[in-house]
Amino acid sequence: MIYYHLIFKGSFKVAMRYRIGIVILLLTCLMLDLSALCAEEAPIIKVIELRGNRKISQETIYANIHSRAGDLFSDEKVKEDIKRLYGTGYFEDVRVDVEPFEGGLKLIFIFEERPTITGIDLQGNREIETEELKEQLTITPGGMANPGLIMDNARRLVSYYQSQGYYLAEVIPIIREVSPGSVFLTYKVDEGEKVKVRRIGIHGNHALSDREIKKVMKTREWWIFSFLTGSGVYRDEVVRKDVERIRALYHNHGYIKVEISEPVVRLSEDKRSLYIDITVSEGQQYKLGKIGIEGNKVFSQDELFAYIKSRPGAVFSRKGLREDIDRIIDLYMERGYARADIEPLVKVNEEDRTVDVTLSITEGEVFRIGRIEITGNTKTRDKVIRREMRLDEGDIFNSKLLRRSYQRINNLDYFESVSITPVPRVEERLIDLDVKVKEKMTGMLSIGGGYSSIDKFIFFGEVTQRNLFGRGLRLNLKAELSSIRTEYRIALRDPWFLDKPISASFSIYDESFEYPDYDKRARGFAIGFGKELSEYVRGNIRYNLEEATIGDIAEDASSLIKEQEGTRVTSSISPSIWRDTRDSYIDPTRGTRHALYTTIAGLGGDNYFVKGVVDSIWYFPLMWNTTFSIRGRFGYATGYAGRELPLYERFYVGGINTVRGLGFGEAGPRNEEGEKIGGDREVIFNLEYIFPLAQEIRLKALVFFDAGRAFDSSEEISITELRPTAGFGFRWVSPFGPIRLEWGYNLDRKEDEGRSKIEFSIGTIF
Repeated sequence: MIYYHLIFKGSFKVAMRYRIGIVILLLTCLMLDLSALCAEEAPIIKVIELRGNRKISQETIYANIHSRAGDLFSDEKVKEDIKRLYGTGYFEDVRVDVEPFEGGLKLIFIFEERPTITGIDLQGNREIETEELKEQLTITPGGMANPGLIMDNARRLVSYYQSQGYYLAEVIPIIREVSPGSVFLTYKVDEGEKVKVRRIGIHGNHALSDREIKKVMKTREWWIFSFLTGSGVYRDEVVRKDVERIRALYHNHGYIKVEISEPVVRLSEDKRSLYIDITVSEGQQYKLGKIGIEGNKVFSQDELFAYIKSRPGAVFSRKGLREDIDRIIDLYMERGYARADIEPLVKVNEEDRTVDVTLSITEGEVFRIGRIEITGNTKTRDKVIRREMRLDEGDIFNSKLLRRSYQRINNLDYFESVSITPVPRVEERLIDLDVKVKEKMTGMLSIGGGYSSIDKFIFFGEVTQRNLFGRGLRLNLKAELSSIRTEYRIALRDPWFLDKPISASFSIYDESFEYPDYDKRARGFAIGFGKELSEYVRGNIRYNLEEATIGDIAEDASSLIKEQEGTRVTSSISPSIWRDTRDSYIDPTRGTRHALYTTIAGLGGDNYFVKGVVDSIWYFPLMWNTTFSIRGRFGYATGYAGRELPLYERFYVGGINTVRGLGFGEAGPRNEEGEKIGGDREVIFNLEYIFPLAQEIRLKALVFFDAGRAFDSSEEISITELRPTAGFGFRWVSPFGPIRLEWGYNLDRKEDEGRSKIEFSIGTIF
């Protein structure tokens, strides 16, 4: 509710203002003794003069006056000038006088300007901070005290309060004069109690259930996670759009004549709960009749019908029709027809309740890319963004490449938001691309500590900059100390080495780990280069030189461990190749990633082995913005030239990145002493169903099923031997990076294993 507490003068003047034309004209004729001329035409405006404007510039005023010196005086034109000047909101009163001047007349505009707002304040707000409320205002100190704008801002504040659950909030704007020509604006707020949407009632529906209807609505009933999602509050504009969403849902199920009532909102007696009732009159269901196409010249009828999935006799669906149209338009836009349009001509047959559809196509002309403008990148260099574009200036427009350009820029993960807007220049048959980005924090400093059952007390520090100097360089400095682990690492990666489409990386590290029966210390460096082999395929090759020492071996350790005591040097090369079509690297919902990783050691040094992993993951989008993914991995490793596979190169299955719910190495072979010795082969499968909890903050939940195991060379690989687990978890694409919290339950628990396991990670997606 909004109250207006302002007093403005000038209403009487507005009523009198439009009489001036005839009176001025007669007086002018009498004074100039030009009665004969007046009988034929109006006098000429010789001069236009402005009076009373002190803050508003003459240029601004003249831009709103269409009367010009040299024109014949027009009563109607002066009336329109006054309306336009009032419409600017700068003036409390506008008056027009005339005076005889050099055989014509002088047109005088006399203004009384609105006062200036010297300050804005809020009173009465307790639950929402003043600064947060001021961010909702479009009016600022120094502006004019425009009643319409002041009222509009009061409504904005009420709307914001309602979006936070304060349905009964009231805002009263009060103006106080502080000096001649200046005022102080105060918004007096009465927040009221927070009101929750307790129930949404759907009435009259038979074909569709309450659950189906509520699924498409943005308005939600209050629930346990509403404090995170912001749901369960009433927003008038959202509820009204919900009516259209329900109507669209029915249209997609063939009920094209459905009628939906205005929502009825009831407030509980204690004024803490809202009840919303929506009544539906479904009508009859219609099916799709004939489908036709007209206006096509570039593509044949058969080519276009191949893109139409709707079939005669099926239930009529506006969504299905829209998807068919979009597919055909995409076909045209991928060939450069950027202005192609399709109008569906619909004929409803009441007798047999069918809908005939004819797609009328306007093909237009082929367009090319004009200018590519990049804005919003205050840190990132233009070339870092431009090199991800799949379209260049002068290319034929292609909507598929435009979407791919968006994906690539977004996958850089440097920006909070990315948009690419085509701006057509129709006469020149060009499309300019307006690329707008909003940069986000790409540097991260982490310092902290913790405790785990494995590492005991942990101290860690990490500095990461993913866009160093705005050139796309990635720098990582890491240190981690615990009772059993020590790690220091420096890594640098340049995705465009020497401004060429070749990536280069370098890292140096020193790490040690105390295993139950031995200690390992390793130090070394790696250098690698990579290149895109096609749009979705990339290859990489890395050289690694490492010195590793196995020591402090327990007396009862196995012979396998004792045989590898001492220091060994590994000189290896690791070629890899992968194909990645995921729509997002951080939060994928569709696409695949197939990869082959290999390592060949023996280019000098002491260790000789070959190791390879095949990894494939698939994402399938499902209804209600949910996603199903399946992943499979197979790894193989073996020593050669008479050398054993090093302990630290064996496969240890178990943990958040392999089989959740099991500890490190628990899903693998053990020796006679029960030690986890890893395997030289691994098989892992992961299935996930991911669904949104709060899309606005990119918080998701998932349930999963994992099965995997490492196998020794003496064992046969068997699917029945895989260790199964199941569980659930949460994922949040936070400003600090992707965060995972997952709980796994051991479905095949061994004697010395835990029943379940909670694991946490930051910085990677499974």
